[in-house]
Amino acid sequence: MKKQWIIVVLLIVIAVVSGIAIGLYLGTKDGDKSDIAKDVHKFGVGPTRNVKALLAEDPVLYVGTSQGIVRYNTQDGQHMVFDNKNSGLVSNGIFYLTKIDNKVWVGTYGGGLSIFDGEKWKNYNIPQGLADGFVYGVDKAPNGDIWIATWSGANQIVGGNLDDPKAWRTYTVKNTNGGLPNDWVYAIAIDKKGSIWFGTEGGLAFYDGSKWKNWNHKDGLGAPYEKVKDTLTKDADPATISKHHARQKVEQGMEKIQAPYNPNYIVSMLLDSKGRIWCGTWGGGLSVFENGKFKTYTTNEGLIGNYVPMLKEGPDGSIWIGQNKGLSKLKEGMFGSKFTNYTKKEGLYGDIVFSMTFMQNGSAWVGSFGGASNFTKGLK
Repeated sequence: MKKQWIIVVLLIVIAVVSGIAIGLYLGTKDGDKSDIAKDVHKFGVGPTRNVKALLAEDPVLYVGTSQGIVRYNTQDGQHMVFDNKNSGLVSNGIFYLTKIDNKVWVGTYGGGLSIFDGEKWKNYNIPQGLADGFVYGVDKAPNGDIWIATWSGANQIVGGNLDDPKAWRTYTVKNTNGGLPNDWVYAIAIDKKGSIWFGTEGGLAFYDGSKWKNWNHKDGLGAPYEKVKDTLTKDADPATISKHHARQKVEQGMEKIQAPYNPNYIVSMLLDSKGRIWCGTWGGGLSVFENGKFKTYTTNEGLIGNYVPMLKEGPDGSIWIGQNKGLSKLKEGMFGSKFTNYTKKEGLYGDIVFSMTFMQNGSAWVGSFGGASNFTKGLK
């Protein structure tokens, strides 16, 4: 009970300091109490906002929202709110959080890259060499290079010296002769050999320092339209309201498909502990790339949705998949693969899942549209 009161006080203070409309639900929500586990605590960030990123730095949890970052100590309840009014953040829209060299690296919507060393913030944007102000991923190579995924290509900072203008390089479709298949890079990961993997709006790409390779729907990425057409959302096709997306469909030969579907569009990516590349697509389900081949999972195989904005590897090696209709756990075994699905009935704050992280005490946090849920005893 004491812990619950700490959470209540914490969230009330956050609401006052940051202006975020926090709605707290301890354990259940009215209308579905019988379906939600008692060990789930929920908090909201507003009906039109989301929790796009979560970073565990035990016992501290960083919560990246569309209105800034909350730094929350899960043991003693101490917290701090960072936004563009009281910190070095340029943009409140947070898409990505990671830890590199004992610093928190933040990818923002339009505000570039922000780095927090525990005391002060430092920002990098287009004037410093960043390809674009929208940052979707960051990783560090074994040789010390930093790689950044942006909406206008990928950056390499040689030796990781961000303050040296000469160290910055940008890779695009044009200067890689199509090796990078699309300039909208949504994810980046570096394998044990130091090779770089890119999840883009035009497919999966690979760069080993000298040669480029890429793969798309023609190579097996994403499920065919006929397989998933009955599961696609009724939302407007982005190609009907965006010149960019319309051009992508034409370039990828899908202009006749008048639906929110693009199997080349990798909106999430995971390099797992086995060296496999998992790709979450826009309407084409989940694809895993191993030994030069793709295997794809859709709702036919047990997923709960075919739009996959989040991928995370669990402490036990299981793969967690955030979708437009909930969260799935893929457990692989001798007799095949099995999905376990979670929705609001099982404790999710919302069914559109954007982020997830695991704490050392066994608890799991899941970020959704509108807020986040803390599964205090973990998810099985």
